[in-house]
Amino acid sequence: MPDPRFFPTAGVQRLVDIAAVAEARFEGDGERLFTGVAPLQTAGPDDVSFLDNRRYADALSESKAGAVVLHPAMAERLPVGCVGLLAAQPNLAFARIALLFHPDPVARAVVHPTAVIAPDAVIGQGVEIGALAVSGARAEIGAGCIIHSHAVVGDGVVLGAGCRIHPHASISHAIAGAGVVLHPGARVGAEGYGFATTAAGEHVTMPQLGRVILGDGVQVGANSTVDRGSHGDTVLGPGTRLDNLVQIGHNVHTGRGCVIVAHAGISGSSVLGDYVVLAAQAGIAGHLTIGSKVRIGAQAGVMNDVPAGTDVIGSPAWPVREFWRSIAYLRKIAQGGRAGAEARDRKADREP
Repeated sequence: MPDPRFFPTAGVQRLVDIAAVAEARFEGDGERLFTGVAPLQTAGPDDVSFLDNRRYADALSESKAGAVVLHPAMAERLPVGCVGLLAAQPNLAFARIALLFHPDPVARAVVHPTAVIAPDAVIGQGVEIGALAVSGARAEIGAGCIIHSHAVVGDGVVLGAGCRIHPHASISHAIAGAGVVLHPGARVGAEGYGFATTAAGEHVTMPQLGRVILGDGVQVGANSTVDRGSHGDTVLGPGTRLDNLVQIGHNVHTGRGCVIVAHAGISGSSVLGDYVVLAAQAGIAGHLTIGSKVRIGAQAGVMNDVPAGTDVIGSPAWPVREFWRSIAYLRKIAQGGRAGAEARDRKADREP
C-alpha cells in the first residue's frame, strides 16, 4: 500500500467502478470493495494488482491480491478467490485504476505569504502558490494551477489551466497549454546554445529571440532543459513526455505524444513527427527530420533523416534489421578469422 503521508487516497472503491475506469471485464460481485493498489507479491485481499508480463506468472499464482488486472489469455492462472479484471492492455488499465485511488493533486486556492507575485500578474481562480515562489510581471497563471515552493514563473509567461510547476523548476519566454507539468529542477525557456565565432576565436552570442510553446499535457522531467528558439519557436506537441535529464535544443519541434527518455538530447532545429520514441542516452543531430512513429534505440546516434515508422539503433544509427545483419556478418568474419589463424598454427606445428 502506498504511504499515505505522501500519496493521499481517494478512499474505498467498488469493483464495478474499478472495472469501468479500466474498461475491463470481470465476473463476480460488483459491490465488492477495495482499498488500494499493490504489487502481486505484497497485495492483500482488499488490493488490486496487475500482471503484464508472463515471467511473473508464478508470482500471480502465489499472490493474495483480491483482484488482478491481466490479459484474458492469463485468466486461467488466477488463484482461487481472486477476481480477474480482463483487459487487452493490462498496464494501461492498471494505470487508470491507480489514478482512481490516487488522483492528481487539486489546487487548494492558497497563496503563501512569502510568495512574490508581480502586481500586474494575472492569477486565475483557485490557484495554489507555495512558499517563496515567484510570478513575474505580466505572467498569466491559469485556473487551478499549482506553483510549488521556490518555483519561478517568468515575466510574460502564460500557463493554461491545471498546470503544475514543481519545486525549483523555472519557466520563462514560454506559452504553455493546459495540464502542463514541470518536475523539480526543470528549466524551460533558457537561452539556446547559439554563437558566432570571430577570426580571432572570440565567441559572440547570437541573441535567442524565440519562445517555447508547450502543448496541452506536456510533461518535462526533473532537471531537464528546453531551450527557447533562436528566432522561431521551440515547440513540444501535446502530450509529449520528457524523462529526467533530457536536453531539447533551440528551435526543435516535436509532434504529438513523443517520448524522450533520460539522458537523450535533440540538437537545434530538428523536427520530430508524432509519437516518436527516443530511448535513453540517444542523440539526434541538428536540422534533421524524424518521421512519425519512429523508434530510436538506447545510445543511438542519429545523423541523418529517418523515415516515418522506422526503428533505428546504433551509432551511427541504422535500421534495426540492417544493424543486426551487419553485427552477425562481423561476428562471422571474426570467427572465420580466428578459425583460419588456428588452422595456420596447426599446419605450422606439423611442419618439420
